[in-house]
Amino acid sequence: MNKQLNWPVEGSQADYSNRNQWNQAGSNICLDFHGDPIAAKLVVFSDGNHHMALQACCKEFLKSNSTVNDIFYATTPPKVILDSVLRGGVLLGNLHLNVQPHVFISPENILDKLVAKKQITSHQAFARSSGNVLLVKKGNPKGIEGIADLLRDDVRLTISNPVTEAASYEVYKQTLLDVAVEKELDVSAFSDLIDKDSTRVVFGESIHHREVPQTIYEGNADVAIVYYHLALRYSRIFPDDFEIIKIKSKTNVYTDYHIGLMNDAGEWGEKFLDFMLSDEVLELYKEHGLQAADNS
Repeated sequence: MNKQLNWPVEGSQADYSNRNQWNQAGSNICLDFHGDPIAAKLVVFSDGNHHMALQACCKEFLKSNSTVNDIFYATTPPKVILDSVLRGGVLLGNLHLNVQPHVFISPENILDKLVAKKQITSHQAFARSSGNVLLVKKGNPKGIEGIADLLRDDVRLTISNPVTEAASYEVYKQTLLDVAVEKELDVSAFSDLIDKDSTRVVFGESIHHREVPQTIYEGNADVAIVYYHLALRYSRIFPDDFEIIKIKSKTNVYTDYHIGLMNDAGEWGEKFLDFMLSDEVLELYKEHGLQAADNS
């Protein structure tokens, strides 16, 4: 059996050391649904790539609002949580989870779909990514220095799936193409690489913020293009396994993250929204490699 990364517990409670844990990383594990859906009085659905910053925010909110009991929050690719709202839950193996959110966080176009379906009335940006980088195995065994190395025959790239995670895939693709133009590299070669060349590209299946580090860790790819804040997370929790290669360029593609209240915001939704729009949250997001949203 392939070796598996040992992810830390990422719930909003302060201490999980005495909790009974049961999972097998190769077949039975659930990393992107956090907390107790029965006890929690606040439910938050969010896209997954800034999960580490959202966890920090949930912890701080819970410390100041203990009567919430727990915060149940999901950090999946946007399509999963969107479909969960519109289609009545999600099936996790044999577990049907039909809890519905009070607050929804995702890129703008996802929140627009909820507005169109009359699930929310409005939303606004609150945080932004800080561009994209390359992630490699610790020690950089292939000596990768920049995106030009992605065209080498001995380098295997892993990237999010263009169908199941179109939002992140388009961000990464556009970054590669824009940087290639700036560096006067072969733009068509990069386009062919990630659109057609399956021999040197490992596409994720559905959860790239978990799959990317695992793919490199297993040795099935040599490099990934990912959001800086994701790469920062991996290098912090797995310091012996990964390192970051910055993309030396004036060009990069950013993502703004929006937040909105569901029609049924519950007892705590509005207060959590106000908290997420505060300077305290902005500082927490900055600690995890993100920045203020572009509200110009």
